This record gives sequence, structure tokens and C-alpha cells, in this order.
Amino acid sequence: MYYARTLREWMTFLGRHGVELFDERRRLKEALSTYAVHRACGPLDARFEASTWNQNVSILGVFYRWSMVEQYCAAEPFTYSQAVVVFGERRREVRVNLARRRQGKTHVTIKYLDSDFVDLFVNALGGIGVDGAEDSRFRGRELARNSAVGRMVLSTGLRRQEFTYLLACEVPPLPVRVPRLPVQFPVPAAVTKGRKFRTTWIAYDVLAEVHRYLDLERDLVAQDSSWRPPASWGEPLVVTECDPHGGRINGVRTAWSSLVPSERRRLVSADGGSLLVGLRADGGPFTAWPTVFARTADRIRAHSEPRFPRVSPHRLRHSMAMRTMEELVSGYYEQAAKLVVAADDDAALALYLSKSDPLLVLRDLLGHSSVTVTELYLSRLDMTRVYRDAYERAGRAHGLVDEDRSRREADAEFDEGGDL
Repeated sequence: MYYARTLREWMTFLGRHGVELFDERRRLKEALSTYAVHRACGPLDARFEASTWNQNVSILGVFYRWSMVEQYCAAEPFTYSQAVVVFGERRREVRVNLARRRQGKTHVTIKYLDSDFVDLFVNALGGIGVDGAEDSRFRGRELARNSAVGRMVLSTGLRRQEFTYLLACEVPPLPVRVPRLPVQFPVPAAVTKGRKFRTTWIAYDVLAEVHRYLDLERDLVAQDSSWRPPASWGEPLVVTECDPHGGRINGVRTAWSSLVPSERRRLVSADGGSLLVGLRADGGPFTAWPTVFARTADRIRAHSEPRFPRVSPHRLRHSMAMRTMEELVSGYYEQAAKLVVAADDDAALALYLSKSDPLLVLRDLLGHSSVTVTELYLSRLDMTRVYRDAYERAGRAHGLVDEDRSRREADAEFDEGGDL
């Protein structure tokens, strides 16, 4: 019915402008341009949102392609371009209808978690309720795994593919003493967007929790596991002599940086179990992180905080970006860096933090190709609040903000006689 209505409205519009449904290409294209303006800027009851317009364009595109195949017409109003779509390791060419209107990507419209919501989420992943005690209503499993990986994503800003296919032996070692600055966290090129190696960072306490999971719960699950990848994945890649940089795979020394996700999920330790950080109860690789995060958010919303938003891996990445930018703008890391320089501890990172613009730091942590990308990324989040809060904190700390006076001025703005 919707398809028929779409076609009827197009035919009615063409008729009003003296154009046939199967007219010559030039006249159809001119009519389409007029129709696009009508649907974008015409009367209120005629306007389409971008998503509705794109749906109509798709329907009409299918109709005209069918009409040409059936030889009902010799031309259509649409122009197409060839594009390459890449998702993970899959690559395919598609035709793009140039009449479509641009829409914001879904992940871009997703916001971030404030600090109180971050605490709620992390606790819920670990089976802890709002009161800080064990949530007796929750019967979930693998709580240590979920909490450790969730906190790791919130601290590092890793993308879904990057943390899902991270190997346990690629997790940085825990420093002997607690550092003032975050611990550098290499992200292997084979799992990053664009296949470019980068280094992000992770908070010491979060890294410690990840190692507790690796050394305890994960180790118990992996020991003597009989898991093997299904035949549809390919032959198992059995690993021996494993270290942070590589291992012997079926007897051949191989660097982890060369292994793509489909190969990483086939890795099997000689002692049993998958080599990925997150494991299922049978020792196989766990990859259903969007489901874990979404269900945790649903549980919070149902039991304690109805305002709690939906959570996906990318929302956690956004949350890391906002929290890091707050710390960079407020000078937190810069002050810590100065202390580190004085103590000559991790001097390279300290020098970088003390001399670099916050946008440059965040660009490198997130793996953006340029500062422009980072600026556009942040413009879709609430950066105004970050700078406002930093200004207010600095003002109070240095006695530059007279809060009483500011309050009086604000009250005066709402005084009924203020305009006299």
C-alpha cells in the first residue's frame, strides 16, 4: 500500500507539471529536482524528513528499474554512482542513488554516559545494585568478564571490533608501581578501522581489573577447554609459545599484528580455549557484546533508573572521549605530566601531554585521521558543557568567580522590573 501511495503521489506531481510518468530523461530529471524541493521546502503537509524522502527515492528507483527491464520506458530520472562498502573484512560494490539526502550516521546520534550513569552501568555489569550491594534479582553469569571488558572500553575508547578481537596476550602488562599517568595501550593494526596501528591508554585500576579477570576467571574457563572453531570458520589455528607480539601458529612463528578478526577467532591455545580476551563458559570466543551492554542498560532502566539510555559499544567510546576531553581541558593530565617529568617516569608520554593541544591528544587516542575529524566528532557531543565546567572550576579555584554576585545578576534578569 505504501509503495502504491508513493507512486501515486509522484504521478500526481508529474501530472501537475505536464510531465508523463515515462517521459524523456531530461524532463523527468527536471521534474525530480522540482519534486525534491517541494518535499524539502514546500507546504508543511508536503515536507518529508530525510529518511522518508530516501525511502520514497528507493521505491521509485526500484519501479523505474523494473519498468526499463520490462521495456515500459527508456529512461529514468535518477543518476547513480558506484561506491565501495567495507565492513570488517567484507568488501562489495554498490550503486548509490544520488537523489538521496544525507542523514547522520546512527552511531553519531548516540550520546555519552555522564559519570553517575557510568558508575551505574559498570556496577550493573558486575551484578552490583544501586546501593552498592550484590543485586539479588540478577542471575547473570560471567560478571567478572563483563565488568572488566566494559570498564576497559570506557577507559580506552576502543571500537567494537578492536576490543572484541583483542587477544589476552596483547593486553599490556600491569606496571610494577601505580603510575601518575594512564598506561599506554597498543591497538593492533589488523583490527583497527583503516588497518592503522595506534596507541591509546588505559587507567591503572582498570588494567588491574582486566588482569584479575585474565588470571582468575578467564584462566579457569580456558584450562583444559575442548573448544574448537566450527568447520564453517575454517581449520583451528593452534598456538604455542605465545608472547605479546606473536606466537607459533601450527608451528610457524606469526605476528599478531598480521591476523585479521576472522583468523583471530580461530586461534586456539595449546592448553585449551580461545585466545581472545572475552571467553564463553565453554572456553570459546565471546563476541556478543552489544547484547550484553543493551541488556544491562535495560535492567538498569527497569529496576532503578528509568532515564537510563540505551547502551552500545559506540556509546561507551563516546563516553571515553567526553571524559578524556574534560580532563584534558581542565589541565588534569597536564599537571600530572609535569610531576612525571620532574620524576623522570614515563617521560615521553608526559612530554607529549604537557606540550600538545587537547584535540591532538584525543585525535591520537581515538585513531582519527585528522584533527578536523575530531572537531566534527566533538561538535556532535556536548562540548559546550565541558568548556563551561572547566571555566567555572578554574574560576572558583583562583577566586575569579564571585558566585554571590553572579547569582544576584541572574536573579535580576528574572526581576519583573528589570526592563524599567
